[in-house]
Amino acid sequence: MKMKLSAAAAVFTWTFSSLAIAQVGQSSGDLPRLNSLPPLPAAQLSPQATVEAEPTESVTVTANKLREIFHKFTNTFAAPTMFGGKIARWERSMCPLVLGQNPRFTAFITQRVKYIALAAGARVNTEASCTPNIEIIFTTTPQALLDSVRQQHMVYLGSAKNFAELEKLATVIRPVQAWYTTETMDCNGNREVDSGVRVSSLTGNVMSDRPIFAHCGGRIADGIVSGFFHVLIVIDSTKMAGQKILPLSDYISMLALTQIKSLDACQQQPSVVNMLAADCDHAQDSLSKFDLAYLQGIYRMSVGNKLMFQRNDIADTMADAMDR
Repeated sequence: MKMKLSAAAAVFTWTFSSLAIAQVGQSSGDLPRLNSLPPLPAAQLSPQATVEAEPTESVTVTANKLREIFHKFTNTFAAPTMFGGKIARWERSMCPLVLGQNPRFTAFITQRVKYIALAAGARVNTEASCTPNIEIIFTTTPQALLDSVRQQHMVYLGSAKNFAELEKLATVIRPVQAWYTTETMDCNGNREVDSGVRVSSLTGNVMSDRPIFAHCGGRIADGIVSGFFHVLIVIDSTKMAGQKILPLSDYISMLALTQIKSLDACQQQPSVVNMLAADCDHAQDSLSKFDLAYLQGIYRMSVGNKLMFQRNDIADTMADAMDR
């Protein structure tokens, strides 16, 4: 079942803009000057970052160990898609939209998401009139917003196997939460939105017309590509009031660029995603070198590869970046 939802995305934006009215970070001291956006460290952005000379054997051993560590990490951190079974990323150009904030906060968050996307290797739509496919909404009534999404634009909740999963998807459980609508592309260029949203009244199962995709390749690659079609990020303004804008913006950027299995687990590596994890001392005040290495791994991996080899690609990129 082919789905063409570009027009629906625009309707969705304006339907819910009235609900996104709350403000976060009331103190102006929480907001850095917009004309001095905190830069990512140069070592994170430059592939030619300088390192001290080390014996070749030591470098090899270290790199191999890092690859092993990061491969195990990607197994638990990156969430594969339900339909394609691959790690999704933006294959389309991103167009973020922030709602429910004053213009200064809106400009900062939008700019920061784009900045990190470019550093990771994602494409950003620079047209002022682009149709939003990343909607970042601040609201004091997040569950009411999700109830409206479920009633009017269920596809934006993502894919579900049964009614119970659909109920779970439509429930707000975190102060900052994301929902992902993915799409699958095949070797012939066919592109289908992954949508299991028709619920059987008899069985309670979610039914979907899953298309047949053309495979190509062999053991390593099958030519099937999973990408994001739409990402919805909802921030509970009441719970996040007073939060500093930089770590919040970078946290949002991570959610906008990759789908993470669990944000409640404390990652052992220094990461901005630890910001809301309970009893975690590895949180960062901004995107860390580790975070950027992971994002670059996703946006440099071979998208047509099977899941295990995608994880290998990500681990290789992270090991190279962290060993510099």
